[in-house]
Amino acid sequence: MLLFLTNWLAQYSSAFNVFGYTTLRMILGALTALGLSMLIGPHFIRRLIEGQIGQAVRSDGPQSHLSKAGTPTMGGALILVSISISTLLWGNLGNHYIWLVLVVTLGFGAIGWVDDYRKVVEKNPRGLPARWKYFWQSVLGLGAAFALYFTARTPVETSLIVPLFKDIVIPMGIFYVVLTYFVIVGSSNAVNLTDGLDGLAIMPTVLVAMGLAIFAYASGNAVFAEYLHIPFVSGANEMGVFCAAIVGAGLGFLWFNTYPAQVFMGDVGALALGAALGTIAVIVRQEIVLFIMGGIFVVETLSVILQVGSYKLTGRRVFRMAPLHHHFELKGWPEPRVIVRFWIITVVLVLLGLATLKIR
Repeated sequence: MLLFLTNWLAQYSSAFNVFGYTTLRMILGALTALGLSMLIGPHFIRRLIEGQIGQAVRSDGPQSHLSKAGTPTMGGALILVSISISTLLWGNLGNHYIWLVLVVTLGFGAIGWVDDYRKVVEKNPRGLPARWKYFWQSVLGLGAAFALYFTARTPVETSLIVPLFKDIVIPMGIFYVVLTYFVIVGSSNAVNLTDGLDGLAIMPTVLVAMGLAIFAYASGNAVFAEYLHIPFVSGANEMGVFCAAIVGAGLGFLWFNTYPAQVFMGDVGALALGAALGTIAVIVRQEIVLFIMGGIFVVETLSVILQVGSYKLTGRRVFRMAPLHHHFELKGWPEPRVIVRFWIITVVLVLLGLATLKIR
């Protein structure tokens, strides 16, 4: 929105040309989202408290979590508002990727909102039935996949890029749709499974978004893309603005979500942020890099799969409790220790993902 305005003003003063730089708009997008989160946050939390929208806590979980019962949840809506406003202000609204990621993010957020609302307001412990949750996730995931497939301008935009090897590009054809679907839906649920401790999910999300922002900026720049031997995707640089908005909104939310949390993200935030990361990774053709950088999300998901599979097949549990962060809590790790160590691991994984830019 403001890009259109500054482009018009540039005919009267060349000083406004500076807003055409993606890097500046990324910085302004992050600061805008951060400012909005910090500004709206206290009022938003008060409204949640007044509405008695409090978190229900499992009685079979770590006993330290019982004190969290009643903490306001559905705080992810604050993140989505901040991301949306910041993106609409600083993104190029003529770029179809911007609109696609916004629709996917808000769509998955709506699914999470319905699930949260049924649990905490209607007091229905089932929330949105799993079959309906996955149905609507599939509708959005497949819709995004087909949209990207049919709007692809070059073959590389529907090919699988293998990091570390500059010459390995695997044409996917229609299987690109299948890959995209699993990346979007899988990353959405992976972030949701990780969201179990104060600040545990949001900081890795911020860190991965920072990594993807660098990939997006480089992918959308023909010179950098050629130099780094990564696919050039025209318009992908605008995903850097969206990633920056995630970073700003995420950090603003962390101000209130850090241990001990004043508000929880809920499914409305976790499902949306995971889907956003997955969609951006697909656009910049870095699905495997997302798998690396989001390793914490991957391991948390695998821990649940292993736990459920092992119990059904053998009647035994692999972990004391799944997802994995609860296993470490039950081993005696204080909650802040689990959180910070998972953050540190994510920093390392994001750096490894960024290293693939040069090691080819």
